[in-house]
Amino acid sequence: MTDAIKKVCVIGAGVMGAGIAAQVANAGVPVLLLDIVPKDGADRDAVAKGAVARMLKTDPAPFMSKAAAKLVETGNIEDHLDRVAECDWIVEAVVERLGIKQALYARLEQAKRPGTAVSSNTSTIPLANLTEGRSDQFRRDFLITHFFNPPRYMRLIEIVTSPATDTGVAARVSDFVDRMMGKRIVRAKDTPGFIANRIGTYWLSVAINAAMDQGLTVEEADQIGGRPMGVPKTGIFGLVDLVGIDLMPLLSKSLSATLPQGDAYFDTVRPMPLIERMIADGFTGRKGKGGFYRLDKRSDGSRQKLAIDLATGEYRPEKKPERLPGKAEKDLAALVAAPGKAGAYAWAVLGPVLAYAAGLAGEVADDIVAIDDAMKLGYNWKFGPFELIDRLGPGKLAERLRAEGRAVPQILETAGDRPFYRVEGGKRRYLTLGGDYADVVRGEGVLLLEDIKLRAEPLARNGSAALWDIGDGVVCLEFTAKMNAFDEQVIQLIQKAIPLVKGGYKALVIYNEGSNFSAGANLGLAMFAVNIAAWSEVDKLITGGQAAFKALKYAPFPVVAAPAGLALGGGCEILLHADAIQAHAETYTGLVEAGVGLVPGWGGHGEMLDRFQKTPGFPRGPMPATAKAFEMISTAKVAKSAAEAREMMILRRSDGITMNRDRLLADAKNKALALVEGYAPPEKPIFRLAGESGRVGIAGVVRDFVKKGVATPYDQVVAGRLAQVLTGGEADLVDIVTEDQLLKLERRQFMASVKDARTQARIEHMLETGKPLRN
Repeated sequence: MTDAIKKVCVIGAGVMGAGIAAQVANAGVPVLLLDIVPKDGADRDAVAKGAVARMLKTDPAPFMSKAAAKLVETGNIEDHLDRVAECDWIVEAVVERLGIKQALYARLEQAKRPGTAVSSNTSTIPLANLTEGRSDQFRRDFLITHFFNPPRYMRLIEIVTSPATDTGVAARVSDFVDRMMGKRIVRAKDTPGFIANRIGTYWLSVAINAAMDQGLTVEEADQIGGRPMGVPKTGIFGLVDLVGIDLMPLLSKSLSATLPQGDAYFDTVRPMPLIERMIADGFTGRKGKGGFYRLDKRSDGSRQKLAIDLATGEYRPEKKPERLPGKAEKDLAALVAAPGKAGAYAWAVLGPVLAYAAGLAGEVADDIVAIDDAMKLGYNWKFGPFELIDRLGPGKLAERLRAEGRAVPQILETAGDRPFYRVEGGKRRYLTLGGDYADVVRGEGVLLLEDIKLRAEPLARNGSAALWDIGDGVVCLEFTAKMNAFDEQVIQLIQKAIPLVKGGYKALVIYNEGSNFSAGANLGLAMFAVNIAAWSEVDKLITGGQAAFKALKYAPFPVVAAPAGLALGGGCEILLHADAIQAHAETYTGLVEAGVGLVPGWGGHGEMLDRFQKTPGFPRGPMPATAKAFEMISTAKVAKSAAEAREMMILRRSDGITMNRDRLLADAKNKALALVEGYAPPEKPIFRLAGESGRVGIAGVVRDFVKKGVATPYDQVVAGRLAQVLTGGEADLVDIVTEDQLLKLERRQFMASVKDARTQARIEHMLETGKPLRN
């Protein structure tokens, strides 16, 4: 169905419109970006062109690669609106003013082809108001597609249709935003603010008001209202800084104009002189001079984090709050029951917000799953409102609301003491508005490991990894340690997986549903071994990792790696050893060991050399591959997307990229099955490397970098060790270097690095601060 949309037009080149256009281009689809003609008129396309130019400099980047920007054509709505006839979907992302949108629609109605979808990115205006006065054909072609900012990174899209919307048009758009743009669709009803912004704005207003009323500091409010509630580490005030303080009054004004009288949101609206003053003075959050938090530059050049005093409006040094009492950090029920300010503030936020969300069931969406998904994907909550209610107990929440004289939402009465979610017959089920339970349904072609775990036991498991049967003769290797880091137990399970798959299965997929695929080797365990001089244990870990990764590479069945998020160091090396990679578009990967003074230890050198040597069009000879691998590894370069990983040749041209995270496992499984028939392991590579002359050339370049201050003296030492491996050690230019010989060189240089006190200082600094040490 995705081939139905071959070109998209986005009208409105502001932050949202430009970001939507960029994500269409990231999907490999041409997009026409139009905006108004500037007043000076020197370049009539300047607004749209300027948006593209800004996005190429923005960090985090809206484009997954600079090449994607070439798919964006720019123009203006005066000269080029007739070109919407070339497009299969038109996205309107202009200013949130009904009159402006309606005037644009009147022009679009004359310019577009019948059957071409038109959608608005509005976040607050009801669909019925938008299409007022339009023809029946336009109404059939119209829907709302509410993206969240930034469009590349936020996975939620709320889709709203009307009874007049053609189901075929809606299906084409839905399929495109799912498979091509990587979004999870939440079906919202045509109500003000839809789901996420209606609940999210209410939540933030309640939380800010309660903090001010109870005399909390912003740090205390963010501590209580942050991680214990499953809210991102930014907390309440940090999140407002992130999205922009100036956005809050705009959302408030829009919701106040459209919500029905008597809505609980109106109880939160009050004068906010502090926020008004902050906005007037340019303190609009991270995009401005700062917000509730800001960084202050000291006279010595260092930076100090400041926080605003909610009572005085003056900035002061950030203060770390006292630790929360008892189990309050991890147990939601314990948090709201905690004595003092922790419990009082937690209940002041959760009580009204959960009751408000529960009261909207049936009004903003047909089921509670949509509401939970909207808040998890749109506001990065770890748990949706109904999942949070389950953690408190629906009956207990209703009882406390009733005791305080508050209205109890109907769905809480319906639930009684029953949970909103439960597992039956290996399936997750949710409570319907009618009081029955129904299966949580996934989209067609979606396969999630979390669902498989509900109905199956692992084939094998230890403390850091597990093996799962995912059907059709395919086994999944899952990493489970913190940050999915590699240790001896991961290596042991890899070795166990080889005979298991060989004995009765067809293929292996390496995949997990953590935030990150793998952060590489467990540096904490490595430093423990270093501190007690257990060098034989470190050597055993490196030798074992090399053997395990080569066992995967030469296994008698296909191995497909399916990364998402960080795949660094060893996490990158395991990708390089797979027969194929099916990467989520948001995969950030690279060989980063040099940043902590190490060299790759699990075959990364040889695999990258082999990648370059076998890539069509890459220059032949021993030095080009060596130089390219050295540049990449010595600078600890990380691809900021799967598209960039392909440009770095970590992904081959034949490797796949999946836009929607929910579809990654199914795509990887299908890729593995496609490789089964006639499968044969790869032949062992042989290398002709640059030898001593290559090392001399590399050393000269590094010396220049040190003189210029770009590299540190210890960087020069690490670079020498990398060069020793990449040029083949003592081998001469005419000598053949085998894969096994290269692994021995790699292991020797790794051990030399890890025994160096300067490397140890880098590792300790990284573990303590999360930042590299430049020694």
